[in-house]
Amino acid sequence: MLQTRTFAVAAAAVVIFQINAAAARDLIKMTIGQRGNWDTSITHLGDKAGIFDKHGLQLEMIYTSGSGETLQPVIAGGVDLGLAVGTLGAIAAYAKGAPVRIIAAQATGAADYWYAKNPSIKTLKDTNGHTIAYSTNGSSTHSVVRAFLDEFKLTAKPQATGNPSATLTAVMTDQVDVGWASPPFGLKEMEEGKIHLVARATDATLVRGQTIRVLVANADVLAKRKDVIERFMKAYRESIDYMYSSNPQVVANYAEFARVPEPMAKRVRDEFFPKGLVNPDQIHGMDSLMSEAVNLKFIPAPLSKEQTAELIQIFPRM
Repeated sequence: MLQTRTFAVAAAAVVIFQINAAAARDLIKMTIGQRGNWDTSITHLGDKAGIFDKHGLQLEMIYTSGSGETLQPVIAGGVDLGLAVGTLGAIAAYAKGAPVRIIAAQATGAADYWYAKNPSIKTLKDTNGHTIAYSTNGSSTHSVVRAFLDEFKLTAKPQATGNPSATLTAVMTDQVDVGWASPPFGLKEMEEGKIHLVARATDATLVRGQTIRVLVANADVLAKRKDVIERFMKAYRESIDYMYSSNPQVVANYAEFARVPEPMAKRVRDEFFPKGLVNPDQIHGMDSLMSEAVNLKFIPAPLSKEQTAELIQIFPRM
C-alpha cells in the first residue's frame, strides 16, 4: 500500500512539473500560408525537433489557403504572427494603416510553378483567353500572376483557387485552365503525365532575387512582447539550420507532414529549395518591390524611407 501511495505521489509530481513547465512557456499564435510546402514547414519541423520548446516557446499554428487569409488575423490582433505573407500584400496593408510589421524574409525567389492539363497550353503566351490560378488576394502567387500579365501582356483571367490541393482539383475538373503549386504538390501528377509545366514564378523578371514572402507581426504584439518575438526568431533560424543538416529525421518528419514518400521529400528540399531561399535575415529587391507595388496598384505611391524603416524591423542574428 505504501509503495502504491509513493508511486501515486511521484506520478502526481511529474504531472504538476509538466503543467508548470508548459505554463512557463510563452505562447505564440500564428497563421501560416500553404500547409505542407517546404518553406512553410519551418515552424512545424523546428517545433517537432524541440527547438522552440528549448527557447521557452509554445506554438499555436493555424494554416490558411494563402497570405490574404494569413494577414487578416494579424491585423485584427487574433494572432501574433503571420508566416508566408506576400510582400506586396504586407506593404499594401501597412500603407492602408494596418498594424503590421515585417520581421523577417520568408522566401526570396520562389519554387512556385504554374501548370495545365490542356495540351494546347504550353507556355504563358498560350494562356490568353484562359483562366490562371493564384491562391488568395494579396498573396505572393497573386502578385506573380499579375506580374505575368503585365510583363508578357497577357489577356488571361486571374482566378483565386486557394491552396495547391484545391487548385489541382479545379484544374482536373476544368474549373480553371492553369493551376499553381509549390513542390511537392503536383509533382506526382506531373510525373504521371496528367499535367505539364507552363511557367515558373521566376519566369517573371521582377520575381528573380526578390523577397516575395515575409513574416509579419502585429505591431502592438511586437512592441509589448519584443523579447518573445526575438526568441522566436532565434528559434526560427535554428530550425532552418536543422532542416538543412544531414539529420535523416528532418526528411522523415517532412515526408510525414507533407504526406509524400521520403525520396520525394528529399528531392523537394535539395532540388527546389536552396537554403538561401528561406534566409530570413534580409529583404531583397525592396526598390523593385516598391515599384511593382505601385505598378500593380497595391499602393498609390512608394513608401518613404521613414515608413519603410517602420515597416521592416528585422532582429539581427545573435
